[in-house]
Amino acid sequence: MRKIRNIFSTLPDPRAPNALHDLLDIIIIALATILCGGQSATDMEVFASSKGKLLRQFLRLEHGVPSHDTFSRVLNALDPAAFEQAFRCFMAAFAEANGIKLTGVVAVDGKAVRGAYERGRSATPLHMVNVFATEARMALASCKAPGRNEAQGALDVLQMLSLEGCIVTADALHCNRPFANKVLARGANYVLALKENQSKLFADVERCFTRSGKRNVAQSLEPSTHDRSESRRATIMRNSSLGVANRFPGMAAIARVTSRRRLHGKPAGKPAVRYYVLSKYMPARRFLQVVRSHWSIENQLHWVLDVVFGEDACRTRKDNGPENFATLRRNAVNLIRAHPARISMRQKVKRAGWDDAFLLELISHMR
Repeated sequence: MRKIRNIFSTLPDPRAPNALHDLLDIIIIALATILCGGQSATDMEVFASSKGKLLRQFLRLEHGVPSHDTFSRVLNALDPAAFEQAFRCFMAAFAEANGIKLTGVVAVDGKAVRGAYERGRSATPLHMVNVFATEARMALASCKAPGRNEAQGALDVLQMLSLEGCIVTADALHCNRPFANKVLARGANYVLALKENQSKLFADVERCFTRSGKRNVAQSLEPSTHDRSESRRATIMRNSSLGVANRFPGMAAIARVTSRRRLHGKPAGKPAVRYYVLSKYMPARRFLQVVRSHWSIENQLHWVLDVVFGEDACRTRKDNGPENFATLRRNAVNLIRAHPARISMRQKVKRAGWDDAFLLELISHMR
């Protein structure tokens, strides 16, 4: 436990100095509960009581199992920024120890935690901004969007990270000067979806593709799945003058993706055209890979959080609890995904709850 104890030793304990239970014991039990599919402070007490013999192999538990009120009070009171930073340090050490490279394409996207709302405010639940390393398939960081302002939340979460050599992708909401500046300042390049919220730049890029000029083109055809197939054609052009004219920092290229979906037994639908701005020119085939990999943040993180870990159904909503529970869930995803067993995430979560040896393997990454 020395490694994780050193990492979490700087985490401020919000309790009085005479608190009975060790803070690290509470955190590890909380994370282990989430690993096994638990969702609440009550689940944490039940889990610790039923797994007491196992937990005492590596935890002190000098004063027995903490109550659900203790778990609730601690997770509500912990500073979420410090808690996130401690787990971020742990995951960086975990990735280094296991030879996991946290480089390549890094996707940024927001996600509402639907159940985390105060009474009478169901339309304004907690909103988190997540950063996901698509090649390592690991969540790098998360941050609460202040006032549900996802654009500001994205700037805040990027400030936490060193992104040297990465390619940061984001949807059109983040296609703005502050976001582009922040990505470049963190040592990365960007590939940003462009829509009409940037009306002048969008019109200029659209017009540029109607003219002749040197361009690189690549095409891909997705295999037929779910009774449909989809073809995509990417076109990319070097162009820095549009960035200068629109005062958009670092812009070096523009790109277009034309996709057409065909349902089984029916004619192809109308083509969908999407535009992008890039801070670094790349071949069209590589660009297609980058654009497709962005959506793994939805499929491999957000979907898993909701379907496997029940994030939207979680009604933890007081004080800092929702943010700290979100941090626990994202790190549980990372630990479970890193396990080499060739089974689905859902099966891994079930197995962790049923099989003490499997659960110990997951927890051993923290020791």
